[in-house]
Amino acid sequence: MSSKSLSPTRRELLAASAAAGVISTLPGTLLAAAGNDSVRPFTVGFPREEIDELRRRIASTRWPERETVADASQGVRLATTQKLARYWATDYDWSRCEAQLAGLPNFITEIDGLDIHFIHVRSKHENALPVIVTHGWPGSVVEQLKIIDPLVNPTAHGGTAADAFDVVIPSMPGYGFSGKPTTPGWGPDHIARAWVVLMKRLGYSRFVAQGGDWGAIVVDLMGVQAAPELLAIHTNMPGIFPAEIDGAAFSGAAAPADLSADEKLAYDRLQFVYQKGIAYGFQMGLRPQTLYGIADSPVGLAAYFLDHDARSYELIARVFDGQSEGLTRDDILDNITITWLTNTALSGARLYWEYWGKGYFNAKGVSIPVAVSVFPDELYPAPRSWTEQAYPKLIHYNKLPKGGHFAAWEQPKLFCDELRAGFRSLRRSI
Repeated sequence: MSSKSLSPTRRELLAASAAAGVISTLPGTLLAAAGNDSVRPFTVGFPREEIDELRRRIASTRWPERETVADASQGVRLATTQKLARYWATDYDWSRCEAQLAGLPNFITEIDGLDIHFIHVRSKHENALPVIVTHGWPGSVVEQLKIIDPLVNPTAHGGTAADAFDVVIPSMPGYGFSGKPTTPGWGPDHIARAWVVLMKRLGYSRFVAQGGDWGAIVVDLMGVQAAPELLAIHTNMPGIFPAEIDGAAFSGAAAPADLSADEKLAYDRLQFVYQKGIAYGFQMGLRPQTLYGIADSPVGLAAYFLDHDARSYELIARVFDGQSEGLTRDDILDNITITWLTNTALSGARLYWEYWGKGYFNAKGVSIPVAVSVFPDELYPAPRSWTEQAYPKLIHYNKLPKGGHFAAWEQPKLFCDELRAGFRSLRRSI
């Protein structure tokens, strides 16, 4: 990995892509900018030796005995992890993902003393709406790769030129190819402010933002901060729970008797997350530095990442059993491999420590227009009642027929349709 100038081969690839009308690089004046505000080309690449070492470590894993139950109630099952490891050590081809990333316009810029990596793809269509899309944990820009071309090139994917977006996808601080904070302070509120700086630096005076998982918290806080350049946000994990409801679910209390059926379902699912489904969040929120094991063992890292939420884990387990799902084995391992190769397991974990106790799923006081997409296998299905209460300027609310927590990654077509629909009314008013 390096941030050196583009090689001739890379330049030719970007030029060819730009000529095809799919990808364009930033204006030369921006690339030539001096000082800390400069935007520099970034080359994605890892030595072959690092991939060989990864395979060696996988092959030398010291395995524990299997779980004592016939389900996943004790965590990620041994059989699933061993299937993943066998494929990762033998048939998995990282060079395919590396080539896909390298074929996109990657950049680095310094914001508040930290290098921020981002992919920036401009549409060939005039009046494209700029959008900054934020991934979550355990994530990387890999989760958004499938949505880039449908958003920037909608006419090739069932949309119209009026649906076009310019797409900016940053790696969060401490994740992927971005720098690792060396001092406290890079919580989601800081990231929210940094994204406005980034978009303005790219020349956008008006833009929208999208996020899921941590990205959803980032865009909520962008909506709270309400920079004048930010027109609206879209979220697929909306922060909608009233404070008293959020607190009751966290404490394990029975659901209030006056909830509607949709509210009761959301409450029960949230309570499950708090009581049984977010063990990793407590560990990273309280003691992230102790997780040396996932920085040293690729299989340990993979198992930790698979244990994000029950429905996502069930999907991933089915994938490694050979079933066809929204994700493939390669999708799953691309995301884990980036974290391994960049050694960002612990720097990414510290984001939980930065935000511990501040509320993930609660309403935060967003004052700008908001579009919400509800995927049925999200951590909780957000009911319209609480969504309207949390977002008084709600411009779009839709329940989808399928999809889960990693919606852009798992259901890219539905996700792109939602972004188009969610911001369509906003485009007419610009």
